[in-house]
Formats: sequence, C-alpha cells, structure tokens
Amino acid sequence: MGERDEHGPMPGSPFLERSVVSSFTSAESVSFTKVCAPATGKAAILNASSLHELLDCSVCISSMYPPIYQCLNGHTLCSSCKSRVQNRCPTCRHELGTIRCLALEKVAESVELPCRFQNLGCSEICPYYSKLKHESNCTYRPYDCPYAGSECPVKGDISALLLHLRDDHRVDMHNGCTFNHRYVKSNPQEVENATWMLTVFSCFGHHFCLHFEAFQMGTTPVYMAFLRFMGDENEAKNFSYSLEVGANGRKSIWQGFPRSIRDSHRKVRDSHDGLIIQRSMALFFSGGDHKELKLRVTGRIWREQ
Repeated sequence: MGERDEHGPMPGSPFLERSVVSSFTSAESVSFTKVCAPATGKAAILNASSLHELLDCSVCISSMYPPIYQCLNGHTLCSSCKSRVQNRCPTCRHELGTIRCLALEKVAESVELPCRFQNLGCSEICPYYSKLKHESNCTYRPYDCPYAGSECPVKGDISALLLHLRDDHRVDMHNGCTFNHRYVKSNPQEVENATWMLTVFSCFGHHFCLHFEAFQMGTTPVYMAFLRFMGDENEAKNFSYSLEVGANGRKSIWQGFPRSIRDSHRKVRDSHDGLIIQRSMALFFSGGDHKELKLRVTGRIWREQ
C-alpha cells in the first residue's frame, strides 16, 4: 500500500482508488446508480446526486472527461479548467502538477446515465463517455429559433417555437401547401444582409418556414427564397417544394427538398440552396423604371411518395 502524508493519499496508490470509491457509498438517498468499483470489480450502489457531483468539475461545474486531474488533496477538475487556473488548485491552492484521478475515470467508464433531454421524450440510457455524443445528435434535443432577423437565443420544441414566432416575432402563420407572396421594396439598392420576411405554413401535419431576403453574394446583390422544415432532417426528406418568380413572359423556377431547421438559416443561405435572383433580373421582373422592387413569388409543398 502507498504511503500517506498530511496532504492526503499518494497519487496513483491503491489507497487512493479505494478511498474514492468508498466515498460514493456513504450518501443517503432514494435515487441510486449501479456501477462496478474499479479496485474490486464488484457492484456498488451509488447515490446518483453524489455521483453527479463527483463527476462535475469544481471550476466550471460541467461533466469531466479524461484526462481528469486532481491536486495532492484529491480535489478534481477538468483538463480545460486546469489550463486556466495557472497550475493551482482553486479549492486548496496547492500546486496541481499532472496527477490524474484514474479511479474517477474508471468509475465513469461503468456509469450509465439518462439523456439530458429525458423530459422532452428521450428514453436513451447512455454510457457516461458517449453521453455527450448522443445528446449532440439526439432527435429530442431542442430546436433553435428559426427567425433570421436577429440572433435569437430561444430554443424549444416545435410547439413552443410556433408560439414564440407568433407572439414574439409577429411572424405570419398560414394554412395550406400553396402560396403566392408579393414582395415590395421602395429602395432595391439596400441589400446589405437585410432579412426581409419569414412566413410559416402549416400543411401535412407539419410546419414550414419560407424565407425571403436580400444579401450580397460576393460583390453581386441578390434576392433569395428558400424553405425550411420545422423538424429533423430525416422527416424533411419526405417533402419537396417548388418556387417560381417571373414577369414579362419570363420566369425562374426552383425545386428541391426543404432543409431542416437543424441547419441554421445562414448555413442554408450560404449554400445557395434555394431560388436565387440577381438584382438586375429582379428589377426586370418588377417592370417600370427599375426604381422599385416588386416581386411575386409563388410556390407549393408536396409530400414525396
């Protein structure tokens, strides 16, 4: 057995591993997690809230993943915070060095936890080290607000976002799978990343966001219309849509799949995945003296067979 001084157990000693594991079993609670103790391989019943605390970094309070570091007194922190505390333990001010808390890393390997989006419907129970990967792709994770006029921080499920768009952003809501919109702007020279309009359509039991805006594509001013699906990517592939703009015997047509709102508005726009109209053509479609933009965009949404 390794020696122990006034500062605590010797790093990497068997005593250290046994002391960390045994500390898990002393808490009192009705909620427990079953894991295997690293030193013995035997099952131990652990208090769930205490286990969460032990696996949380003492600095950023986020879950810790290898390498997990500790000071001579056993205070732990994550690798990201270690580089920010100038090699001093933020709890006792002892020098940190490069001591790994191998016992805690081994305990984490045998822990399974529910997805953080359990309250939204996810029933997955994830191994500790794969939990973050699952949650980053979980189909139940909240969606970002699809409104493009500002960097809106709101997240939520589809029903919550619909209320948010209607009440907070005053977005127009329509029922039906066809649309006919007229966009008018008195000064078509103003195209500096100006988001113009978002309209939400409800059809086939789902909701779709129609975006129309002006921006610079390199040095060329353009207008763009595209559709996003309020749901996941796999569901979005079940639908198609078409957009059409024209006048004076000419027209431009776009057909494609709506992108999921999992893809940001900017990502869709910058990939040019939609109906793009250069300003010169848009003004030609507008007729008159080219001093006012008047575009009529029509379209429809349908379900793929």
